[in-house]
Amino acid sequence: MNNTAFDYIVIGAGSGGCVIASRLSEDKNVSVCLIEAGKSDNSAFVQMPAGIAASVPYGINSWHYNTVVQKALNNRCGFVPRGKVLGGSSSTNAMVYIRGNKYDYDQWAANGNTGWDFESLLPYFIKAENNKTFINNDLHGTKGPLHIQELNSPSHVNQYFLNACAEQGVNLSTDINGEEQSGARLSQVTQHNGERCSAAKAYLTPYLNRPNLTVLTNSHVNKINIKNNTAKGVQIERNNQVINLLARKEVILSAGAINSPQILMLSGIGPKNHLKAHNIDAVVPLEGVGNNLQDHLTVVPLFKAKYNKGTFGMSPLGIGHILKGCVDWFCKRQGRLTSNFAESHAFIKLFEDSPAPDVQLEFVIGLVDDHSRKLHTGHGYSIHSSIMRPKSRGTITLADNNPRSAPLIDPNYLSHPDDLAAMLAGLKKTLAIMQSKAFDSIRGKMVYPLDINNDEQLIAFIHQTADTEYHPVGTCKMGQDSMAVVDTSLRVHGMSNLRVVDASIMPSIITGNTNAPVIAIAEKAADLIKSSLRD
Repeated sequence: MNNTAFDYIVIGAGSGGCVIASRLSEDKNVSVCLIEAGKSDNSAFVQMPAGIAASVPYGINSWHYNTVVQKALNNRCGFVPRGKVLGGSSSTNAMVYIRGNKYDYDQWAANGNTGWDFESLLPYFIKAENNKTFINNDLHGTKGPLHIQELNSPSHVNQYFLNACAEQGVNLSTDINGEEQSGARLSQVTQHNGERCSAAKAYLTPYLNRPNLTVLTNSHVNKINIKNNTAKGVQIERNNQVINLLARKEVILSAGAINSPQILMLSGIGPKNHLKAHNIDAVVPLEGVGNNLQDHLTVVPLFKAKYNKGTFGMSPLGIGHILKGCVDWFCKRQGRLTSNFAESHAFIKLFEDSPAPDVQLEFVIGLVDDHSRKLHTGHGYSIHSSIMRPKSRGTITLADNNPRSAPLIDPNYLSHPDDLAAMLAGLKKTLAIMQSKAFDSIRGKMVYPLDINNDEQLIAFIHQTADTEYHPVGTCKMGQDSMAVVDTSLRVHGMSNLRVVDASIMPSIITGNTNAPVIAIAEKAADLIKSSLRD
């Protein structure tokens, strides 16, 4: 296979890579090779929605990274699980379909990224979408490959949360992805026929028999091969062999906000002094590679429930529900194990001058403590309270020049004082909702008792327990300034035949989950690549 040539080589079969490989291979006259470090997605841990309960905390189908020590998190190392499987993190996430806020994309455009405002991206959200609820709606699509639906078997406990939101002045929403994002609603999820609809399931699986599409799993990318500032191909390790693949037209990097900057730096594209320190020649010095890391930081108060119905938990009844759920799912693709756990959402503005919601609340019908790595007996519920537009910025750097070494991930959480203020306000709003009358009939004791009026205690809880909401972005940002890595066509500055298409290109993080936006970004990128062939 050494020196095998393809027109396009796509690195990473996550949300971006699956879309790009699928759309480019629609043209029978071009050949596409998609490279994935992980394995196939034909596992119940992926296809069963509730499989996330095992895949996230225990590293199944995951890179299972950790951050460097975070000073503001009491010198803890944060958790960074990223998908290592066909579909990437879309095969391990909570399947929530959130687009983000119009303001987010309009800010991208206002900062010089022409063509990336919301109105320009909306056609790509619609193109991707196959929504079972919003039909004949100008903001939604029904013909795309990405299936979006209501939960099959939502718990009745969600109604306590929605009623509590209303009690605390949060409007109930008919469509969080509609004209107005603020409000509370049952989650819409990327599922179809009781299974997860990942980017792989939507864009890749139906087309694996295309003769012009080659998918290589269990293949680790060492570097992009570069000559005269032009991407010529990719060096991979597969079956204990080093293989060089040639790209006739382009290499497209879609390895995500953690691994895309790592691969660029291993290839000689990045901050000159950092590369020199690791004995890597700077082919293209780009100071922005690995910088501008942003993530949604979350804090999770937990309540025990007075009774066991409607929540997941460790009890004889809970185990019985899981066993019945397994039968229902494996036999009929129905039942409790179609749950994504984060069954309801709310977006809330905390400050009068906020241009968009400041926090996102995810109501989880179980006791999710430390990414489900700390288990508790009994039943309960929890809320992820995440700040949406953090001002803290972090970095991805190399530990060494070994492609198998994990990169150094430093989100630099809470380094900007405004972020702690937003976290505190969000936590207090969350506690007000959880302590509302609507929860009186089910609310038990808090797992970690908190006093809503004790700011010092709440801040201590944030420092001790806050961690990622799994949305790292921004490390190969789009723009024209000195820290930009790609232009508005997602081409790497100073390079030919090399683009980045994933969450790393976001100049600033969006208000909500990142899977749907990355798919829309990749849909647009596919059109940009196709149009460049016609120019």
